[in-house]
Amino acid sequence: MKHFLAAGVSIAALCLGAGAAFADCGVTAGSVRILSNDFEALRLVNSTAEECATDAVKVTANATAEHKNLQVPALSINPAEYTVAVVANNSIVPLLNDNLIRPLDDLVAKYGQDLQPNQLIKIDGKVMAIAFMGNGQHLFYRKDILDKAGVAAPKSWDDVLAAAKAIKDAGLMETPLAASVKPGWDLAAEFVNGYLGTGGEFFAPGSAELAIDNDNGLKVLETMKAMTAYMDPDYLTFDANGIKAEYEAGKVAIMNEWGSLAGATLDAEGAADGVVANTVLAAAPTIAGQSIPGAALWWDGFTIAKNISDEDAEASFRAMVHGISPDMVAKNAAVATWLVKGYTPGPAAVGVIANATGGARAYPMQPYMGLLHTALSAELAEFMAGQEDAKQALADVKAAYDTAAKEGGFL
Repeated sequence: MKHFLAAGVSIAALCLGAGAAFADCGVTAGSVRILSNDFEALRLVNSTAEECATDAVKVTANATAEHKNLQVPALSINPAEYTVAVVANNSIVPLLNDNLIRPLDDLVAKYGQDLQPNQLIKIDGKVMAIAFMGNGQHLFYRKDILDKAGVAAPKSWDDVLAAAKAIKDAGLMETPLAASVKPGWDLAAEFVNGYLGTGGEFFAPGSAELAIDNDNGLKVLETMKAMTAYMDPDYLTFDANGIKAEYEAGKVAIMNEWGSLAGATLDAEGAADGVVANTVLAAAPTIAGQSIPGAALWWDGFTIAKNISDEDAEASFRAMVHGISPDMVAKNAAVATWLVKGYTPGPAAVGVIANATGGARAYPMQPYMGLLHTALSAELAEFMAGQEDAKQALADVKAAYDTAAKEGGFL
């Protein structure tokens, strides 16, 4: 198993040259059935792909936060329930492991004239996905609130905690911090972000043996817990969309939020007075004395199911290429950090680019990383709720991971 994704996606090199306008879809037959996550940029891609529908071509999309749980069973049946699975660094791995998606080289040669080389995600030399946007969690902060508290822009998590204390002590905000620490995937992602920032490795070299039960792991957990002193008392109920709403309402001064939500945060729709005008986007904070942003670099892209007809595969590929076309991106440049020809980064892309240029590391692609993410999802909630200490939390994560890794044949 060698799916470590040495993919040709250089998120730091996002300023791409302008290209020719996109032609019509040209889809004359087939069925297109899209499964994706549910956020603005993906809904936009899906709706643009749906423009390829005709009397002879049906195009449907299911944008849901449950996409990771649905994709393997949905693509395992024959024919697959969905012809397209929109994926990211981590969610492509189960599809590769179970041989549920098809190589795209022939379709790229026929219909991929507008695709950039860095969009072609290659596994063992074959194109298995088409990336169309970069992503990552990074800092959003209110410059006006920091100025009133007399603190500089935070660069590290120690800076963030000091700024939060100053804001609270000054009576400016009772809960100046927010983080997406809802138990489950979000909480695990917060740990992964911090641990990547320490420079440490999750696994022993050349092995599936877990290697987070150390000073780096303790530092990450201690930092995550220290933040809760300045967060809403119900912090364990907040996911990424929840903290965005709190920030826009003017209740929060600093948050580590997804770059894919930056456009919707900066559009002023639903935001309290002063929020948008004073929001600054920056790289994720550093941790443990390191110099790299504590955040995972991500790409989002689409794959085509294996268990479908060639006709449906071709229709699906062409519809998705239309969905991510340079024309669509030109009209919606502020929605995401696009990896598409002709894209010029705008204000909403600043944080993701700052992560990349600051040396942030990609989300790990070992086939057993998903088992660790699941273990973190299940085992960190008690620690964050104050019901156990950091050492016990790491021990619980290791026990859960070891069990799953042995069952999976990795240990």
